[in-house]
Amino acid sequence: MTRPVRTNVPGGVHVVGVVDTGGAVARARLDHGADPVHVLALSGWGARSAHSATVREDGALELTYVVSPLDGIPPGTPEVPRDLDVAPDEVGEPYQRVAAYAVVTSERGVLLTQFNSQTNVAGDWGLPGGGLDDGESPVAGVHREVWEETGQRIELGCLLTVQSQHWLGRAPSGALEDFHAVRIVYAATCPEPTEVVIHDIGGTTSDARWVPLDRIADYPLTSSWRRLAALHDLTRGHGS
Repeated sequence: MTRPVRTNVPGGVHVVGVVDTGGAVARARLDHGADPVHVLALSGWGARSAHSATVREDGALELTYVVSPLDGIPPGTPEVPRDLDVAPDEVGEPYQRVAAYAVVTSERGVLLTQFNSQTNVAGDWGLPGGGLDDGESPVAGVHREVWEETGQRIELGCLLTVQSQHWLGRAPSGALEDFHAVRIVYAATCPEPTEVVIHDIGGTTSDARWVPLDRIADYPLTSSWRRLAALHDLTRGHGS
């Protein structure tokens, strides 16, 4: 029996592939645990870049990619990793969480936030952002989250990427979750950077800072953000 999936996007998430001329050539629902790039590959299309993330009138979220015909065989579905304390026979509650983040830069550097003990990565650093509210668009969500976590007003740029990560692990509450994280990541600038103020009291942010580009490597980033190409690009030419 299939277990119901808890999600913060009740309308569901859908993947759309478009070609350079703008026409849609592939459409599919993003099932729990699925990677949008893999979903497109199964339809015969290779994702070249993430293009947009929008909420439809029916409440569904559409992730659109620019695609070209797939060259080669679609990759197989990888085994779902488990945290070390999760036994092979344990089954977690399916949870798909869609969140929006931004790589925010200004004359003062890049904006980073630190996770507190309400998370499993307390003390690590990442990008400002967080889970979408019911019916909220990724654009609205990232503006809200950046303000709540840092007090900064930003100008949003292009969609950089969409990360999809699936694993079994325990939430800070101890509950076992079959967790699917979908992270929508934008580029952004802050024309008038100010001292950081954390407005979201009681949230998961313990600290937030403007970090000079040549100091990014000094901050322990979570594994998902260590893999982010946009952050690696910022450090090039700045001594790391």
